[in-house]
Amino acid sequence: MTAVIETSALTKVYKDFWGRPKHKALDQLSIRIDPGEVFGLIGPNGCGKTTTFKLLLGLIFPTGGQATVLGKPPTDVGVKARLGFLPEESYLYHWLTADETLDFFGRLFHLDRATRKKRADELIERFGLAHARKRQIREYSKGMTRRVGFCQALINDPDLVIFDEPTSGLDPISQRQIKDLILDLKRRGKTVLLSSHLLGDVQDICDRIAILHQGQTKKYGAVRDILVQRDSITMTFKDLSEQGRRRIEDLARAEGARLVRSENTLETLEDVFLRTVQESGDGLTYRPPAKEGEERK
Repeated sequence: MTAVIETSALTKVYKDFWGRPKHKALDQLSIRIDPGEVFGLIGPNGCGKTTTFKLLLGLIFPTGGQATVLGKPPTDVGVKARLGFLPEESYLYHWLTADETLDFFGRLFHLDRATRKKRADELIERFGLAHARKRQIREYSKGMTRRVGFCQALINDPDLVIFDEPTSGLDPISQRQIKDLILDLKRRGKTVLLSSHLLGDVQDICDRIAILHQGQTKKYGAVRDILVQRDSITMTFKDLSEQGRRRIEDLARAEGARLVRSENTLETLEDVFLRTVQESGDGLTYRPPAKEGEERK
């Protein structure tokens, strides 16, 4: 299977005015991202994530090593036509409307008028912008502007999508919708590369990750393989009596196991928040996507 993205010892050293090495932003990055995979790049600020994106987009050139995107060099024009990108900050023309913005980006990809209109309508509806599609972007809130950014990143129906901090500036409901969107892209066979400081989101949606620090890869692999603790087991029971709980704990101790923690199962704050908003009845709701083969009610 041909990799969608593959890097080999990819290195980037920024130099000063005199051409002397100033800062090694990326050091020997070697990763492979396969078709239909959601891959996460995580790490503290300055670890090399943005530099990696710029190299893969062909915006800057490596000092050493190499990278291929969709089987070709990142600078290949044909590659860019199959790629969508959402930067951390959405840089849009504020005097254009959402319709005009998507039409403009559709033209950049040489989409015909009917296709531009069809995809713009679908994306605007999907991201809840139909009520404001004729307003100029400068009148939008930060969250609405971010959603227009998602629309422009997907207007060409790309095979590969790169998201830099995709949920930045979004409320919890919109964050959940973006996570569902990314999983939907995966179901449709698209490949997604993303970075995020919201590690819970990365854990929820990524198949594999690379943890970068000071330009170097510290961990790389499947999320479960990285997170699993081989010497610790968590078991969740429902409708377990207190007597049954004590018997299980006694049995574990008899087997030589050391009880570290025993407590009731906690929901995630996101689940509680979404249910609370849903139950408030003010019209602001989140509906999870329908499972395959089911119709959304």
